[in-house]
Amino acid sequence: METAFILLKTEPAREREVYSALVDVPQVVETHALYGEYDLLAIVKCETSKKLTSILMKQLRQIEGVRETETLIAVDY
Repeated sequence: METAFILLKTEPAREREVYSALVDVPQVVETHALYGEYDLLAIVKCETSKKLTSILMKQLRQIEGVRETETLIAVDY
């Protein structure tokens, strides 16, 4: 199981709209509003890294109001 922490910057005043869209993505297991450089955090879990890439490129980055993302992929020791 792949886990990624996606930090998102949104267009001004679009945080709630993007938050709501993230909640509708089945692979997003947690969503949090943030103060600071990033507006939102989404925790994504999926079966493979290929599926993770697809979710990020075809779903999360395509949400209206998303300006920028940074993806942190969790690794096992």
